Amino acid sequence: MELRRYWAVFMRRWLLALIPAVVVLVAALATYQPPPPVYAVGVRFIVTQAPVTAAPTVQEERYYNWLGSEYIVNGLTDWVNGRNFATAVSEQLARDGLDIPAGAIYPVADNTRSMLTLSLTGNDAAALAAMMDAAIMVLMTQNAAALPQLGGETAVIVPLDPPIVNQVAAGLRAQLDLPLRIVLALGVGVGLALLVEYLDPTLRTREEVAALGLQVMGEIPRE
Repeated sequence: MELRRYWAVFMRRWLLALIPAVVVLVAALATYQPPPPVYAVGVRFIVTQAPVTAAPTVQEERYYNWLGSEYIVNGLTDWVNGRNFATAVSEQLARDGLDIPAGAIYPVADNTRSMLTLSLTGNDAAALAAMMDAAIMVLMTQNAAALPQLGGETAVIVPLDPPIVNQVAAGLRAQLDLPLRIVLALGVGVGLALLVEYLDPTLRTREEVAALGLQVMGEIPRE
């Protein structure tokens, strides 16, 4: 079928092609609710081990401290991204009078050599600030349980940034949700129009009559 015939079909069935998109648009507008705001907070930490006073030289002490920092950060990253850390943060929040279950806490940690980055996202700015404060407290006071290599000692963790909560823009998925649904509905409408056209036995052009092997005896003009 040539493109002009597709266009002719669309011009005859345009209303049928638009009905699914209109239904989707009306339903979306009728049930629309603005997405909740999204907040994020992140803090960077310098992590190290307590200095070893019995080191042979100052240079060796500095070297081993930096080398140990990398291994400590790797261990802390695995701990923060695990379930036990979220449970410890939930328990710390409970001691502070806030009931936030561990399943609602999603800390994300990343490491760059001896620097640890801890970030949290959520829809409640006040709760997010409380979760970050509790996470920092757990990270600084309970890390010995996650680092058995230190023999029960607590690693030295120094925050480099204040925990400031900022609102972030909505994700690309939320912005494209309605346009994508309308595009899909338009595709369904076009497919429905082509199906109706295919099932319609009406002959509308001289070419369609000739394709059946029949001879055209006369033609009534539109005007």
